[in-house]
Amino acid sequence: MEGVQSIKQRFEIIGQDPKLNRALEKAIQVAPTDISVLVTGESGVGKESIPKIIHSLSHRKHAKYIAVNCGAIPEGTIDSELFGHEKGAFTGATQTRSGYFEVADGGTIFLDEVGELPLTTQVRLLRVLENGEFLKVGSSQVQKTDVRIVAATNINMFEAIKKEKFREDLYYRLSTVEIAIPPLRDRQGDIHLLFRKFASDFGQKYKMPTIRLDENAVSLLLKYRWPGNIRQLRNIAEQVSVLEEKRIISAMTLNGYLPNNTGSNLPAVINQTKSESDFSNEREILYKVLFDMKGDLTDLKKLTMELLKNNDSQKVQEENQHLIRKIYGDDENEITAQEDPSMEVLQLPEPAPEKLYVNPASQEDKYHFAEEIQEEETLSLQEKEIELIKKSLERNRGKRKAAAAELGISERTLYRKIKQYDL
Repeated sequence: MEGVQSIKQRFEIIGQDPKLNRALEKAIQVAPTDISVLVTGESGVGKESIPKIIHSLSHRKHAKYIAVNCGAIPEGTIDSELFGHEKGAFTGATQTRSGYFEVADGGTIFLDEVGELPLTTQVRLLRVLENGEFLKVGSSQVQKTDVRIVAATNINMFEAIKKEKFREDLYYRLSTVEIAIPPLRDRQGDIHLLFRKFASDFGQKYKMPTIRLDENAVSLLLKYRWPGNIRQLRNIAEQVSVLEEKRIISAMTLNGYLPNNTGSNLPAVINQTKSESDFSNEREILYKVLFDMKGDLTDLKKLTMELLKNNDSQKVQEENQHLIRKIYGDDENEITAQEDPSMEVLQLPEPAPEKLYVNPASQEDKYHFAEEIQEEETLSLQEKEIELIKKSLERNRGKRKAAAAELGISERTLYRKIKQYDL
């Protein structure tokens, strides 16, 4: 069995961090078996090296090794890509096609970004892991395959399971052995070493002298958080190598290539929570304004109906002076029909009641309306939100995208609300 150092040389892995060494040791130990392996770590840490090491040290090393980026394949075609399809299974399926699990029979499949798999595909994958069986799309004939599955993800799998985006049984099938790759910020001793290696490679590639960092630049390099990990470090080294004429790089020069550099290794602030909170606050303010307007309208309706029913505008104005002030404004002097010409519209002539009603609706509609406005609105914010969502969905005939646009929220938020309120 090869040692860690020989594996590093063979696969050009740079670094002496204990966590990195432990990850490589686990890969070496598990390679001779057929155990499923889940590689975890942030984007850009180099997770793709682990399945290559496992395959090269296994008894399957002479068979095929296929790497599949699950997040890059559209949801509608991923089943066909992984398991194949029969001719005529769907529009465009002009011939039978073999999937990756059929082609890689006897070898190894690396499923990168496995957390992005649709739930229906997860069920198919679970069947392969349990008994090595799968069905082509559009076929009823069960096929057998003998593949070693190594998966990788940069998401928190337990959070995905909690949100029902990933099957718990599939997670435990995939993670028989879990190998965690540490982020670059936790490998302080390897950062400058990696930068020097990348700078040397790019110096040779572009036929120019290799860049070097001065003492202050090295200090800045180690303090930076490196959210993009090794991939970001490599890109920075390439940019500086190509764009800078001076081959000795200062901290000021390097700082110009570090996006959102705070000079700190403190945890990054996640903006998503803040955005959701801001949106909720704005929505609550909007609802409050709408409720106030609705209350004013209800008061106006009450006043109007009292005038219609009592046929005594002067008496009604005296008894409902607070409503008049609220609706029409609070002047220093009392507002009466005699003092304010704008109130003369409320003076009622002698004819029959149906002719006195200012609304063109029928008499039956008028009394029906009068009964309705007597009820007090006691809806809570949550009930009002449910009512608005229902009405919007009805108006848009169940089309969530159109309803979300009308409500001023994202389609994802609308879907979450529908599920939350069981609509």
